[in-house]
This record gives sequence, structure tokens and C-alpha cells, in this order.
Amino acid sequence: MEPSQIGAMIPIVAIICGAAIAIFGPLARAHARQMDKSVGSGTPAEVSGRLERIEQAVDAIAIEVERISEGQRFTTQLLSEGRHQAGALPAGADRSAASR
Repeated sequence: MEPSQIGAMIPIVAIICGAAIAIFGPLARAHARQMDKSVGSGTPAEVSGRLERIEQAVDAIAIEVERISEGQRFTTQLLSEGRHQAGALPAGADRSAASR
């Protein structure tokens, strides 16, 4: 294509794009509004009640799991300190007496 032909096509392409936006823009908005109406404005009361109870149950489970993990960390720390203290016998102490 020659530069003069390209220069003539630019306005034609711009007019076609403008017409497509003018036609399909309102159609897209109307379709979006129709989809919003078909989905509904909210969930039924029964479903939202169930979802609320599930959310509370999940929160309670998360708290219990955190308590269990904290207890596990505490127990591990106690066992670790006990091993370090059992290994630290005085120099003259008899290890067989300490194991009894």
C-alpha cells in the first residue's frame, strides 16, 4: 500500500470503530444490567444464616487450632529444657545415679 492509501484508510477505520462503540457500548451495559437482575440483589435469609453460622464455626475452629499449637509449642519447650537440664550434671556426679 502506498502512503496516500494508508492516509485515506485512517478516517475510515476511525469511523468504523466509533460506530462499533456507539452501538455495542449501550448493548453491553443493558446486558450487564440484565445479568445483575437475574442474579438477584442478595441471598435468601436462610442461606445467609447458614453462611453466618459456618463463618462462626470456622472462626471457633481456628481459635481451637491455635490453642492446640500453642500447647504443642509449650510442651516441646518444656521437653527441650528438660533434656538440656538432664545433660548438665555436675562434674563429680554419678550418671547412673541420675538416671534412677
